[in-house]
Formats: sequence, structure tokens, C-alpha cells
Amino acid sequence: MLDPQATVCASQHSDLGEAAPEIKASERRAAVAISDLEWREMEGDDCGFHYGDGTNEAQDNDFPTVERSRLQEMLSLLGLEAYQGQKLSLQDSLQISFDSMKNWAPQVPKDLPWHFLRKLQALNAEARNTTMVLDMPADTRPVEKESHMEEEMIYWDPAEDIAADDIYSFSELPTPDTPVNPLDLLCAVLLSSDSFLQQEIILKMFLCQFALPLVLPDSENHYHTFLLWALRGVVRTWWSQTPRGLGSFREDSVVLSRVPTFAFVRMDVSSNSKSQLLNAILSLGRRQWDCFWHRDLSLGTNPREIADGLVEISWFFPSGREDLDIFPEPVAFLNLRGDIGSHWLQFKLLTEISSAVFILTDNISKKEYKLLYSMKESTTKYYFILSPYRGKRNTNLRFLNRLTPVLKIDHSHVLVKVSSTDSEGFVRRLRAIMGSVVRAPCRRVSVEDMAHAARKLGLRVDEDCEECQKAKDRMERITRKIKDVDAYRRDELRLQGDLGKKAAQVEREFCQLQWAPEPPEKHRVELRRRLLELRMQQSGQEPPTGLQDFIAGISSPSMGEKQYFLRWMEWGLARVGQLRLRQPPETLLALRPKLGGASDFSEPLWPEPLGIEHFLREMGQFYEAESCLVEAGRLPAGQRRFAHFPGLATELLLVGLPLELIDGATLSIPVRWVTGLLKELHIRLDRRSRLVVLSTLGVPGTGKSTLLNTMFGLRFATGRSCSPRGAFMQLITVAEGFSQDLGCDHILAIDSGALISGALASAGDRFELEASLATLLMGLSNVTVVSLAETRDIPPAVLHAFLRLEKTGHMPNCQFVYQSLHDLPAPSPKPRERRQLLDPPSDLSRAAAQMEKQSGSFRTLAGLAICDPERQHVWHVPGLWHGAPPMAAVSLGYSEAIFELKRCLLENIRNGLSNQNKNIQQLIELVRRL
Repeated sequence: MLDPQATVCASQHSDLGEAAPEIKASERRAAVAISDLEWREMEGDDCGFHYGDGTNEAQDNDFPTVERSRLQEMLSLLGLEAYQGQKLSLQDSLQISFDSMKNWAPQVPKDLPWHFLRKLQALNAEARNTTMVLDMPADTRPVEKESHMEEEMIYWDPAEDIAADDIYSFSELPTPDTPVNPLDLLCAVLLSSDSFLQQEIILKMFLCQFALPLVLPDSENHYHTFLLWALRGVVRTWWSQTPRGLGSFREDSVVLSRVPTFAFVRMDVSSNSKSQLLNAILSLGRRQWDCFWHRDLSLGTNPREIADGLVEISWFFPSGREDLDIFPEPVAFLNLRGDIGSHWLQFKLLTEISSAVFILTDNISKKEYKLLYSMKESTTKYYFILSPYRGKRNTNLRFLNRLTPVLKIDHSHVLVKVSSTDSEGFVRRLRAIMGSVVRAPCRRVSVEDMAHAARKLGLRVDEDCEECQKAKDRMERITRKIKDVDAYRRDELRLQGDLGKKAAQVEREFCQLQWAPEPPEKHRVELRRRLLELRMQQSGQEPPTGLQDFIAGISSPSMGEKQYFLRWMEWGLARVGQLRLRQPPETLLALRPKLGGASDFSEPLWPEPLGIEHFLREMGQFYEAESCLVEAGRLPAGQRRFAHFPGLATELLLVGLPLELIDGATLSIPVRWVTGLLKELHIRLDRRSRLVVLSTLGVPGTGKSTLLNTMFGLRFATGRSCSPRGAFMQLITVAEGFSQDLGCDHILAIDSGALISGALASAGDRFELEASLATLLMGLSNVTVVSLAETRDIPPAVLHAFLRLEKTGHMPNCQFVYQSLHDLPAPSPKPRERRQLLDPPSDLSRAAAQMEKQSGSFRTLAGLAICDPERQHVWHVPGLWHGAPPMAAVSLGYSEAIFELKRCLLENIRNGLSNQNKNIQQLIELVRRL
């Protein structure tokens, strides 16, 4: 077995040797040459690979200096040097600036990181393109020289007579006019980002179906990082088939799922591209999806400066359709960038976690033979993909014959691919080989298992930092006690149960009584008495242990530990909830809420999942009860215990956590709690408290949350089965240099979630509640986006909200977004078609007008001044997915349409079309009034 410490040292030596630009070719070959003595000793050497005995110590000491300057030069070129101490944060990358309003192209290398982040935030399939538009006349622009260096190899034309020294020559470092390899840009941005921005980058890359970084090289600091934490947020749903033939959809984290894994690596030189082969294997039909960046893409032949040693990962997930599913179960694919001889540590890791390793090479020399001989103890299956016309055929055969007993391979493990090989047939053969491995007993590993193997080999795992582990331990203390979600809510989160619902109902009645022409005083006194009684009962409760642990987690003085804790809680609670969703359908139907009875189809089909919002809701109930008693003189202000709760929650809002505005359990605003939050927000924002409120309305499943998330990089929950019922708010910061021009310092985004179900007026109380909530959200807003799934499905509650608000004179700027639920492109409608979209069916519109007592002056939505179809108030957005989920990527058309909508919204805000912007004090008063 290899000594892990020796392996680490050997990898560092090899990595540094390959990247050093100043070392001459002859010196490089001398450093890696295999002496005759070593060759003769090979048969008796257990390891078969000599790591050096210190004789080249001076040379080892020289290499790190060269490599260090190479990384620093790249960071300097991209303008990222300033982020090596204080890392770039997620909040930094999401700020709204001048660039948010234009579809700009990078002109200099320093533009590339920000261009990449903005494109990725918008889920744009072209985010990896690092092409720059030089700001100079076309005839003076430098012509890009054709490079002989291709994406996966050191490549040369056999017709050319190129000296051996040239094969090992290095490119010069990029200059400001030289394009940057996209993989170098990715590595540089990740090395400059904190853990939470890394996580966001990888999640967005996953949605775009890009290969994800698994091992991040960083030779500057002489270690490589396994990105376990960064991959934690990646969740996928796929079709899971049981041995008995029954199947169902399963949702799980890719970090936790144990799957067969295939690694593709290059040994020395290969004429075949690993990335293109992997893309062909993963692609369905004739159109190839470029999951792994490769040589035939734009700038794919640009030499990599810092990305060699990068290990990427991607997955195949079955959909349950035989015509689309390449494999019957999820399968992972790994791709090592660079030569295994120079990145031995990464190669060793791949051999320990893979079901099979595919080695692409043209030549097997003495050096490569010794590398592979050292793997004789490995139980991994090995396959070779050769291009013998570029190498020495007889030499390859001789070494392969020697490797046959060592690696336990036979002729079926050696594949030949030359230019005349049928590519489609070759890919089918590779799939068949992988299919046979998957069907047989084979190694199945999760990303967590991979991280465990990486630790043993001496790689750094990003999740092992102290703050992250302390937060994880605190989360586990909470979730360990949750055996049954309903029982936990009933026993541990008691205040938001029956007591909270009754108190909310009394407050709703009390509020309605205030608007009565002559409210009876006796009834008013009775409601006040009942409310105080309920609040007294709530105030008599003590915070349970789980809530106390949660409060301790968000009270940590370390902002990093607080953010780690929130992410761990999200995943831990989601993991608990998945146990319910994996039950048979008949069990799920039995779990359906009974609040509205069997005929109440407005209630969600799935039980509401337990989330962070329930812990914050419980804190809000403690604060509400205490504040109510203080107002009534039943509790001295000096005896308050929970007055600091709004401050704790506001800090979470400032780091990007959505907070509940409308309670999903009672469908009402906890006014004292929300007012406390906004007051704390006003204090923390100090002089930067000018707000624009942006809300979305629409029935569940119309893409409201996804639209906001794509537009501004927000974190609203998505999906019918996992979305909480309440309305949530999240804060977006406007860059200081742009706030004066835009006219606000922050945008408060409100997602209506599942509040508006599309109930008809005949639904009685349910409809009236939805209409009131829609009126409330629009009344708070400067801008409202109404999301529609079909051309004529404006929810009745939203229609009534428009009519009610027109009487008050407060009407937000409205944008109607029709989102196609199909994968076909949706052409932009003509003005006449736009007007038809805003004309509800006459019977519905007249009924709405009569209910709102406006029958004499009825107008359609298109007749309202704020809904002029000629002024681009109606948007047609293509379908979200390009292809069939779960292997679909976000469509480029969807991303571009959402960007145009965002640009229009910001332009309207800047031009004052969104009515008067508010400060937080005005918003507080508006909440109280509404």
C-alpha cells in the first residue's frame, strides 16, 4: 500500500513540475525520467513508484515559488487578489448595480468574474463563455493565434516535424488581451469565494447541467480541497425502481446517495477527449449537451494555467422512461483535468472511490507502466481507451501484457478509438460496459464516502472547519428528537397550535369590527378579553428545549457559525420531511390536512413540511403574547424576556434568509412581530432605509418563486410538495453607487407562496380570505408581478384585489407574466394578443365588479392605466426546462426572458413608475393600516 504522506508529497512535486513555466523542457524531462536502475528494481519493488529520496530537494523548493507566482498572476489578471484574505460573499455577488440593468459583454479580464457570476445567477447556459469584446476598432484587434494545446492533451499533427522539447513547452501567462480558459476562471472565482458563495455557484451550475468541481486544486497553498460542503445544497428528484418492479419518484441530496461511479483520466498524451466522450455518454438523442467543457467549445483550446488537477463530477438520473434512460439507476461520472502522472493524489483518490476507471492514452511508457504497477493492490476495474496510431503500438501491447495480471484485466478492457471509429457505436459500447458494471455487484459510494476517502489521503475537506462542525452538532441535537413531525409540532411548538390559531381568529374579528359602521362596544370588550386570555395562556409557556437550542444557534456571535447553522437546519429538517414523502401515495393522502374537510380542494395535497419558519414562527408567538400583555398593562415592560427576538430574526434577513410575512398556519399577519422586525431592520440599515416593495402573485405551480430566485438570486422555496404556505420576504441590497440613481437603497421581495389557490367566489370564506390577502400584498407593493400558467387564468382573488385597490387610489406597477409549462418556445404576443390576456372572461369580470359594487363603472384590467398592453406589461416566458427532467437544463430562452423582465422592472423603478418609494417607517404604518 502507498504511504499517504508520501503520496501527498509526490503529488505536490508532480503538480508543481507540470505547471512551472520557467523550467526548461530538458530539466523537466530530467526530473521525471525513470533511471535504468529504478527500472531493473521495479519487479522487486512493492510500490513500483519512487517518490524521491531528498536528492532533488533544491528542485522541489524551486517549484512552489514558480507555481505561487502563476496563481497570483491569474488572480491579479482577474482582479481577485483583494479577495484572498476577506473572501467574496454571497451578499456581495447579489447586489444590484448599474450592470444589473444591461446585458453587457466583458471587455477586459477583470470583468470576467462578475460576468460569470451574473450569468450564473440568471441560470444562463452561456455563463462559462469567457469571450471578451475588446473595445477597439475591428481592424486593430489582435488575431488569436492557433494553439497546438487542446483541452485534454498535448496535441500535435503527425504530419508536422515537431521537436520533442516542444511537446513539453508551456504557454506564457495570459496577458490582458489573452482569453482566459473557463476552467481557470471557475477555479479562481471559487478560490476567492467564501463557503456560502461557493455553495450558490455550484447549485446554479447544477441547474444549468454543468459539471461540478469536486476537488479544487490550490497549489499556491500546497493543498487541494474536496468540496463536500459546497455540494450539500444539491438535491435532485429521479425515478427509483425497486427489485419487485414497482417504481416511484425519489428526492434526495446527491451528497447522501450511494451510486456507481465511473472515472475518466488521461495518462500522458491522448488524442481522444475525455470530456467529449463523457458528454456523448450523458447526452440523449443526437444533440450533445456540453456538461463537461471541452476543446471544441469557444476557448476550449486555451491552455489551462491553474485548473490542472481539478476533478469534476456529474450524474445521470433516470426519469422512468425507457426511451430516455441510459441506466436504470443514478450514476456518477468523474473527470480529472490533467495527466495522472502530475496529479497522482487525485488519481489515487479516484481509484479508491470509483466502480471503474477509464484511462485514455496514446502511449504506455516505462514511467506510465510504473504508475499503473503501483496500483496492483487496487480492487477497482480498469479500462484503457487507446489511439495506437499516435503512439507505439508494439510498446503499448508489451506493457499491456505485463499489466494484465497486475490490474486483473483482459482484452475486453482495452478499447481502441481512432479517427475512423464510429463514434456513436463506440459510445454505445462504453454504455454497455458501464451497464454491465452497474448490474453486477460493484462499489457504490456517496459524496460523503468520497470525502472520507479524501481525508485518508490527506486532502482538505471544506466541511471540516470548526464553525461548520459546531453548527452541525447543534442541528443534530435538535433533529435527533424529531421522530414524528406532527407530534413534534404539537408537543414542542405549542404556541402556534390551537392557541395561536384562536388568537389570530380573534384578532381578525377585532380588526373587522373596527371597520364596522357602529361597532357594538360590548362585542369589542368581549373580543379584547378573549384575546388577553389566550395571550396569557401562551405567555405562561416556557420555550421548549428544541427552540432554546435553535435560539442559541442563531445567537452565535460568529456570523459564519450562524450561517452554517441555518444551512444545516434547512437540510436536517428537509431530511426529516423526506421520510413522509417516501411513503406510498395512499398514506400521503391520509396525511392530508383536515382543516377544510374532505371537499376543501384549496388545501395543499401534501402536509406542510417542517422548516426553519416554524421555529421563527414560535419565537414570533412568544413575542406577540408578551407584547400584547405589555400593551394591556398586564406585564411591566422591564420584565420582558423576548424583546430581543426581532433583532435575532432581522440578522437572518440581512444574511439572506427569507422571513415569514404572512403566517402560513393562520393566513394572517402577526402585526406586532412583523412591526418589531421592521423596526429592527430600520435601526440596522440606519440611513439606507429607502425601500421598493416587489411582490409576486399567482396560483401554486406557475413559477413565481423560481422567477424571483432566477431574477435576483433569492432563496424562496420552490415545488408544490415542499413550499411552505405563508408569504415570505427577502431583502435585496442596492449598491451604494447606484442607489441614488435607482431611487432606493433596498428592494424587499415578497413571495406569495401557496396563499392564492385560485378559489372561486362560490368558495365563500376561503375566497374572501384569498382576496383579502391578495389586496394586502398588492397594497404593500410598489411593483407586483402576476404569474399566470395559461392565457386566461387570472385568479379571481387577484381580480378582486385590483378592483378594491382602484377604489383606494393605490395601484402598484403591475407586470403579467405568462409562463409556458411546456418545453416549446413561446413567441412574444402582439399588442392585440397582450390586450386579450388582460381581458378576463366577461362573466367572471362582471361578477367580480358586482361583488365589489362597481358594476356601473366596470373596467377590464386592460382598461386600467397601469396595465397598458402597449407599454410591455405582459410577458411571454418560455418553459423553464430544455429537455426532459431530471436531465434537463434551464433553457436559454427562459433565462434571457427573465433578464429582460428584470431590466424592465428596474427601469420602471428608476423612472418612478412604481409609485412613491417607501421608507421603513412608512411601510410599518402601511402594515398596521392594511
